[in-house]
Amino acid sequence: MPAIPLPFVVALLLAILFVRVVLQDRTLVRPATVFIGACIVLVVMVGLRWTIDARWVRFLQPVMAALLPPIAWLCFARLQQPPARRSWPHLLVPVAILVLSALWQRWQAPIDLMLALLYFGYGAALVRNGQVGPDRFDSVRLSDAVGAGRAVSSVGALLICSGIVDLLIAVDSGSHQGSHAGTIVAAGNLVILPFIAYAIAVIGRSVPEDEARDRSGTSQPDDPGHAPGATTPAATEEDAGIMAMVETAMRQKKLYRDPDLTLNRLARRLGVPSRSISTAINRTLGRNVPQLVNEYRVREAMRLLDETDLPVTAAMFECGFQTKSNFNREFARVAGTTPSEYRRSGGAPAGANGASTA
Repeated sequence: MPAIPLPFVVALLLAILFVRVVLQDRTLVRPATVFIGACIVLVVMVGLRWTIDARWVRFLQPVMAALLPPIAWLCFARLQQPPARRSWPHLLVPVAILVLSALWQRWQAPIDLMLALLYFGYGAALVRNGQVGPDRFDSVRLSDAVGAGRAVSSVGALLICSGIVDLLIAVDSGSHQGSHAGTIVAAGNLVILPFIAYAIAVIGRSVPEDEARDRSGTSQPDDPGHAPGATTPAATEEDAGIMAMVETAMRQKKLYRDPDLTLNRLARRLGVPSRSISTAINRTLGRNVPQLVNEYRVREAMRLLDETDLPVTAAMFECGFQTKSNFNREFARVAGTTPSEYRRSGGAPAGANGASTA
């Protein structure tokens, strides 16, 4: 029985993932299908390159490889506000790679090295984008914002790994005439696939079904926000006014009970730019928006566990959480104990973390 080359097996698994994402039929997730589709084409090109080694495959492979980083950037950048105003500059390097690939017979440019630098650059940018803080992901559920940031960072790590693969291929081509290229590509595919699957799965469940419809299309003023590790500026009178509006929305309107609550949705309900909300919360409380909302949710869960006979899981859903792991983690952060232990003890005092939301 003939063995199926590993790149084609990877392409088949990615095709299954592609179909699952397409069936979600969510506007904000559709760009991710472009990313997966590009990965499929690239992996198939790699498989063809090391099986039939046709001239047209050698021409198209580096071009497709050059398209993947900007596609990844444009896809996952849509989770944040404001959206990218111009997309065409991201195509400059792929066009340059196209020209160099077409001129390969006349001038053997260091395309593999260029690809490695391209992947390193976009990968580092995505890793940084995923670590700027959950408040930057306006279009995902507040309860999933941390996971979305990790997913974007994972895609960045994926691109960096791909850059390392391209760099190793360039070194192998120069020193060993490409004799180890097949092994390098196969190992790279095995590393890359888990990152893609993880990132797409997290993003797919982090965007509410109707978030695209809720987005009015109006852009919000850009704000650099609060960089991790930087000194938090003192709160202003404007921050105090915004915090009063947030407290009213949480205590009286109980917006925290909405499991699909996003920073965009909260901003629309308050009529305040999302960046202003996150800045006010950070300056006033030293926390981010998901932490604050989850504190309201936990306090509601504590009340339900104290005053009702609802099962712990039912209380979790009632107060706005969707996953048990996130519920347990945030409950322990705020109350200093697990939900089950809290109920068994008859109501333990809240811990120091998140003891006050005002």
